[in-house]
Formats: sequence, C-alpha cells, structure tokens
Amino acid sequence: MDMSHQTCGIYGIHDIFKRNARLFPDQTAAKDKHDTLTHKALLSRVNTLAWGLSAVGISKGDTIAILSMNRNDYLTVYGSAAALGAIVVPINWRLSDKEIDYILDDSNAQILFADKIHAGRCMFKGRQICFDNETPASFQPFQELLSPKGPSFTPQSTAGKNDPFCLLYTAAVAGAPRGAVLSHDNIITSNLQTALTMGITQTDRYLNMLPLFHITGINLAFTTLQMGGSNVVMEKFNPEEALALIESERITLMASFPPILTTLTQRLIDSPVDVSSLKNITGIDSPENIQAFTRISGSRFWVLYGQCETSGFVTLSDSEDRPGSAGREAMISRLAILDENDKESPPDTLGEIGVRGPLVFQGFWNKGKLDCATFKNGWHHTGDLGQIDPEGFLWFKGRKPEKELIKPGGENVYPAEVEAVIQTHPGIKENCVIGVPDPKFGEGIKAVCVLNTSTAVTAQDLIEFVGERIARYKKPRQVVFVDSLPRDANGNIDRNKVKAL
Repeated sequence: MDMSHQTCGIYGIHDIFKRNARLFPDQTAAKDKHDTLTHKALLSRVNTLAWGLSAVGISKGDTIAILSMNRNDYLTVYGSAAALGAIVVPINWRLSDKEIDYILDDSNAQILFADKIHAGRCMFKGRQICFDNETPASFQPFQELLSPKGPSFTPQSTAGKNDPFCLLYTAAVAGAPRGAVLSHDNIITSNLQTALTMGITQTDRYLNMLPLFHITGINLAFTTLQMGGSNVVMEKFNPEEALALIESERITLMASFPPILTTLTQRLIDSPVDVSSLKNITGIDSPENIQAFTRISGSRFWVLYGQCETSGFVTLSDSEDRPGSAGREAMISRLAILDENDKESPPDTLGEIGVRGPLVFQGFWNKGKLDCATFKNGWHHTGDLGQIDPEGFLWFKGRKPEKELIKPGGENVYPAEVEAVIQTHPGIKENCVIGVPDPKFGEGIKAVCVLNTSTAVTAQDLIEFVGERIARYKKPRQVVFVDSLPRDANGNIDRNKVKAL
C-alpha cells in the first residue's frame, strides 16, 4: 500500500522559507547590521545550517538553545531546526546565569547558540556555537556549521502539525520556569490569524525589535515571513535607532510594550522624523499613550490579550473600537469567562479567562501535573481574571490571587518567585511583593518587608541582594519596611490589604 498519503498533509515552519524562496526570491527577508538576506538566500542559509546540524548529530526531537540578542542568525536557527524537526529553546538573556543553567538542563539542550556578549555565561557542557567571529575558546564558530564536510542535502520537512517547534520558558510560579511547548501548527495558525486580522502582506516591513525569545516577537517575525514580507532586525530596542530605521527602511509594522510608545512619542516631539510609512502597531499601553503616538504617526494601534501558552494573540482589535479594553476575540480563537465550575459566565461577570482552539499550546515540558491543572473541562485556564462586556470586548482585571503576576515593561514576574528570594536574606522575617503603577514601565515591583529583630537592612541592600540572584528586571524598585503584614481570617498574608498600605 502506498503510504505517501501520510506525508501529504505535512506543512511546517520550514515550508514557509521554501515557499518564500519560490515566490519572492529576490525580496529582502531579513536585514540586520551584519547582512541582508533575500528569501532565496535565507532558505539557502537555513538548509546549509540544517546540513551542518545534522552532521553533528542533531535530529528530530532534539533541543537547540539560543542565548542571543536579535539578529538574522536567530531566524536561521529557527528555520534549520524546523527543517530537521528539532525544537528551539530561545532563552531570555536578561535572566540570571543560574536561571539560564536551569533552562538548559530542564530542556535537555544538545547544542547552544550564543552571541559573543552572552557566550560563556552558563555551565553548559554540550556543543556551543558562537554567532560572532570573535569566538570564545570553548565555542565553535557559527561559520563552521555553515561549511560542513560531507555530501550536501536538501532537508525534507518531516515535522507534523502537532510536533514541537519551540519551548518558551514562562515566569516561575513556584520557584522554577516552565517550558511551554508550541507546535508547528500553533505558530502557523497564529501567524495566519494575525495576518488576516491586521492585513499583513508580502509588502510589509516589520521592525523586529521585540526579543525573539518572547511570543509576540516570534509571532510578528514569523507572520511577516509567512506572508513573504521583510524583517528589519534590531538587536534590542533603542529609540533613536528605531526611529531612524522606520524612516530609512519605510517600516510598516511594529509592536510596542511600555515604555516603547511613550519614549518614541517624546523623541518625535523633540526631533521629528518621517514615520508616515508606519501603518500598524500592536501591543499594550494606556489609551492616552496610544492616542498620543497615533496622532503623530498616523498609524493604527491594535490592542491585544494573549499569553505564551496561547501562541500569541487571543484578542486583537483596533484600539479606537473600545479604548481601555483588551479587544475582541480573534478569528481563530475561542474566549470565555469561566465560573468556579468552568461554565461560561454571562456578560459583565468577573471570572477566569478561558481559551480554547488551535492556538492553545501542547502542554508544559516534563510537567504533567501542571497540564492537569491548566487543561480542565475543555478549556485552557489562563490564571487571568477578566470581564467580557455585552459587545464582546475583554476587560483585563489582573491575575487570580494564587497566580498573581506583575508585568514590568512586558516581562512576566510572579511575586512568589521574588518573595522566595527575599526570604533567603537573613535580615528578613517575612515579606510580600506587589505590583504598583510605574510611569515608565507600566507596572513596577514593590516589596513590603518585616525585618528580624535588631537587624539593619536598607532598601538598597535588599534591591541589590535580589538583583544578584535572579534576573535584574525582577528586582523590586521600591522597598518599604513595616512592623507587621496584615492577614486574613485564615492567617495568610492579605495581599489586597498590603496594597492599601
């Protein structure tokens, strides 16, 4: 019996690169400060690297870690891994060395790609590749994998739609990050939803400045690629460089989380440049900040709600449709407010946000018990609270108390993780970490602490203590000391009363 029908339905991330090389061979696919690649050249590099990875033993199901700022090579590794059916583990370079080591170990990474800035930060014992020409002693140059010895080959995409494409490590709820498994189909479906909603085509030029280890950065980079468009890649956000690129590269698409929008608005007021090419922006910010920027730029801002676990956006709407809301349910997503019995609640009822559909992730890497708590009664339980009004607009209301989350500048920080670190300080008796408004980052971290008797600890001492042990964006910006923390009837710290102190 001819079994070829079993492969007829396969379409994965690698196929995006192949399609673009056929249809838009000479159009720019990716441009950074190092080089400019057409779609044809990008596919050639992707296939050559896949050949090199195969030569050193990487195959389907293996994990490949990346510790680097944004660059064209980041997209190349994604494509090469997809060609082999390997799984990419992009790592947040803002994490502490200890946190990076944990992710490398938990994901069982076989190989690590790093830029020269972050090479050597971890205790990784596997094969290490440096993107840059200045290669540390323990690292192999990236160019060697692009010039492997032996017969060349054209990789045949074998990844099925539910096969893992990447592991995105989310914030630590109970002491350790969790790897969310996203499949090829998760990413491709999310790309199509974004493109269809925002009208993204092969003529779009995306300013790729959000980290390629974050789901929004991944979604917009690959949405642009899937539609045949161009990625203009920045290592990281820099306001002067961003505005210069918008003008010189005629950027049409970008994303923004606090404080990007307010920073760009002020720069445009102080030193105007031509940003008339910018058509679409998506992200999160206050209605006032959004309106201030769109008035100057003439662009359209799309508000969203989503998670790493939903492969990107669950809602996506024009900010002018309902200012202050998180938008309406997107076209390939199912959204509901769930009651305590996981039943859908009527409009304007506060409850947990539940999501279902093809964008929901495959589960947590090696964390079966967490999957049982997350997937219940046909819904992905987000841990977020919200309301849906009669017209279908979602109003985000924060996290469930046991899953409270702080989001400084778009990063995710669980109070429990910061509290656990603070509690290891010998001068601290107990503490409570809360989110507070921050004019620059949208939300900041505040620690309310009770000192042990006769202990002298300053706020700055504690801030530096935390910053030395976990990612520095997780350290509190404010520390206050109190005689005692308020408690509820069960004797637990009452977080709401702490916020009112």
